[in-house]
Amino acid sequence: MQKKIDLRKTGSLKWLLAVLLVIGFFFLWPTNFNALPKAPSDPPLISSLKIDAPLELCAERVPLEIQEVRERLEKELLLTLWDRPQVILWLKRSRRYLPYIEEMLKKNGMPVDLKYIALAESALRPHAGSPKGAMGFWQFMQNTGRQYGLAIDSRIDERRNIFASTQAAIRYFKNLYKQFGSWTLVAAAFNMGEDGLADEIREQGIKDYYLLYLPIETQRYVLRIISIKLIFSDPKRYGFHLSDEDYYPPLEFDRIQVNCLRDTHLRIIAQAAKTHFKEIKDLNPEIRGYSLSAGKHTILIPKGAAQGFEARYQALLHDESADQKERIYVVQDADTLSSIADRFGVPLSSLITWNRLNPTIAIRPGDKLIIYRTIQEPVERDEDEGKGASPVND
Repeated sequence: MQKKIDLRKTGSLKWLLAVLLVIGFFFLWPTNFNALPKAPSDPPLISSLKIDAPLELCAERVPLEIQEVRERLEKELLLTLWDRPQVILWLKRSRRYLPYIEEMLKKNGMPVDLKYIALAESALRPHAGSPKGAMGFWQFMQNTGRQYGLAIDSRIDERRNIFASTQAAIRYFKNLYKQFGSWTLVAAAFNMGEDGLADEIREQGIKDYYLLYLPIETQRYVLRIISIKLIFSDPKRYGFHLSDEDYYPPLEFDRIQVNCLRDTHLRIIAQAAKTHFKEIKDLNPEIRGYSLSAGKHTILIPKGAAQGFEARYQALLHDESADQKERIYVVQDADTLSSIADRFGVPLSSLITWNRLNPTIAIRPGDKLIIYRTIQEPVERDEDEGKGASPVND
């Protein structure tokens, strides 16, 4: 009589064998692990917190003798150092943008330490945005940006332009300094708004950032800027050993003025600059969409491309005018973007781009749409012309 196999015992045996194999791997072959490469050791975090020398921000002393201030700074420094990949990116981008910020600050007689605000705000990313609507290198809100001279609309957003936005930030800093008389308070006001800071100063009877009770974000903000300054002042001390080749290269460009008689596709600009569409967008992050509106625009193109640009640009415009014909179509009842695109044999995406439409918003009867199309139809001829002649392309 055959014995029945107990599957539960068989499963337990397999599990036991697996455990023994794992134990054996760890204890019988330890040299395997010793041979693995080890990650380079960073300076101990506790040693990074030892700040003995006097510390300043914008030539204003940081009162480290106040225990609560020291604790706040240590917290921000630890949190910043913990995110080492982010710090590496800060350092690598610094030579691309900070020289321009430093130059503009010096020309305006402003403390160079203000440059660290841009790092704290955007990590030097032109397209950095916040859920509240702040945008660009200095994270301007729309109203504040416009107040300080930035063009912000559906076609251009100069908050993303390093030069225009930095000039706006400098104008803002000057006004804040006139109001508060302290660069540390300027930084705090930049974060929380001048009206809110003025209210807190009035309520608390204190005009010292380090002694004010402010929103938690603002209490951390200035100390975070100081921690960034500490790291940038001596990266190697904090374990960031970058060679010159590790840094991203500085921006190199020619600045030109382009006169657009009508909406001009950036593809035309790129071709005239002997480059591609993406490089024009990357050099000019403030340009939204695919074209420049009618009027004069100052833009950046690759270095060396300015020579001969105007002649190439005019030739390309002439060729485009010869190849394309523009017409205005008035939207009728029951029309949709898809049906209009099909009717004229143009891509739906092009129809949306030409008219800068939001695909989620329905068109309405009476709306006017620009439509371009290549003309390949024979033109009408007088009956006197020779019969059988080849069609003439317009």
